[in-house]
Amino acid sequence: MSVSERLVRELASIRAPFSANDNIAPYLRDGDLEAIQAEAEQHVRALLRSLVIDTDHNTTDTPARVARMLVQEAFAGRYQHPPMATAFPNVRELDELYTVGPVTVRSTCAHHLVPIMGEAWIGVIPGARVIGLSKFARLTRWVMARPQMQEEAVVQLADAIEQAIEPQGLGVVIRATHMCMVTRGVCDHASSMTTSVMRGALRDNHAARDEFLRLIGAQGFGPC
Repeated sequence: MSVSERLVRELASIRAPFSANDNIAPYLRDGDLEAIQAEAEQHVRALLRSLVIDTDHNTTDTPARVARMLVQEAFAGRYQHPPMATAFPNVRELDELYTVGPVTVRSTCAHHLVPIMGEAWIGVIPGARVIGLSKFARLTRWVMARPQMQEEAVVQLADAIEQAIEPQGLGVVIRATHMCMVTRGVCDHASSMTTSVMRGALRDNHAARDEFLRLIGAQGFGPC
């Protein structure tokens, strides 16, 4: 039995989700990730053969490169534990809005497995805990490094930040270009997609939400 087959059986038996944008790191054993990569390499090799692509001097190492890219980079957020986001007490009891962004977004369309590229803006009204600036970028990278639907990704990112710091207010806005729109189908190079999540004070307080949107507008968020 392959590692992937064993994992599917184990995850199904405990009803643990393993959809494209789920994280399965807690269920992996030592050596599983290397085995998944090796198995993926063989399937990529078979895919090239199915497409009648010879493994010549250009493509001899392509299966290994693709498998490594998917497991260790593009889909790494599925297989890695969340990044360390050590929270510190909000000693000064800061309660004013601050924003972070634009944070680079790199992801993969779950429908077509082609790139999604864009930016995220995050607004926080602190609660009892705060995290360092770089942790927002690390959490964003972890959530986005999976096959995603942008509508779900923005919620997952908000959940990850909320779990880390339990803010009084939180806003997350993602604007991204989808290569499934650019390189296939309608081949529209001008379109982008914007999704947002507002929670706590940024959902319930119109003035706070307007301030957040004004601030990220000054940081470059605006009409394409």
